Amino acid sequence: MTAKKKKPIIALAVVSALLTALIFWIIWGNTALQLNKYTVSSERLPRAFDGCKIAHISDLHNTEIGKNNETLLNMLREAKPDIIAITGDLIDSRKTDVAAALHFAGEAVKIAPCYYVTGNHEARASEYDALKTGLIKLGVTVLENEKTEVERDGEKITLIGVKDPSFSSDYLFHDEEAIMESQLKALVDKDDGFTLLLSHRPELFEIYVTCNADLVLSGHAHGGQFRLPFIGGLAAPNQGLFPKYDAGLFSEGKTKMLVSRGIGNSIFPFRVNNRPEIILIELQTDGA
Repeated sequence: MTAKKKKPIIALAVVSALLTALIFWIIWGNTALQLNKYTVSSERLPRAFDGCKIAHISDLHNTEIGKNNETLLNMLREAKPDIIAITGDLIDSRKTDVAAALHFAGEAVKIAPCYYVTGNHEARASEYDALKTGLIKLGVTVLENEKTEVERDGEKITLIGVKDPSFSSDYLFHDEEAIMESQLKALVDKDDGFTLLLSHRPELFEIYVTCNADLVLSGHAHGGQFRLPFIGGLAAPNQGLFPKYDAGLFSEGKTKMLVSRGIGNSIFPFRVNNRPEIILIELQTDGA
């Protein structure tokens, strides 16, 4: 075979090798779970909560990381959180598996107290009532426009959980901002002290700021699905292209928001340069 004839074959082999490597990298990147740690400080945080660890899970979408989610659960166990917060889309409305979601929740409550709020996929799933009933039976605190107190060594913080706006009967006629404002207005009290807010929707951050939440945990954006170097996420639901609130820590005034990249996928069946994550937050009292 002449050198001229060899060149196209070599080029084809190189392209094939690169494509194969790319495919394996994408597959790996959709299952290689990360634990990303953040420290959040506040002068309003009671001293008893200094060092309190919160594991934040979002957008599981009935995905399994390891058989029966053992990889995910083992990472949670090793993190030893004091609280587990689940911020919606535990199920996927297109492939709802309540039993799998309840298996994960049943193991998670053995690790730490679990607090759960809905996402837009729960609103679309006819099986949501069965999921909610099962979660409550397992001991998960389901917050649907409700608040509760978390106590530690005689001191308390307030934990608020809001339903996804798409549950509202007015969702087709009112924008999600108006629905969220209405939901939070009935829950927020300036005398509540340090307030942790669980809400699926990061795009409503400005509303959370006006409500004086100290820390907001959110998801929904899937990290922008495809993350571009030096730019960030490419697209997110309810934010469109190049979303502002795609992943990580955001701060305005005294309000901080942590947006999880999530774990599973939905309409887009894969993510690129955007590994699934658990967020682990350590709370600190300023001046402690």
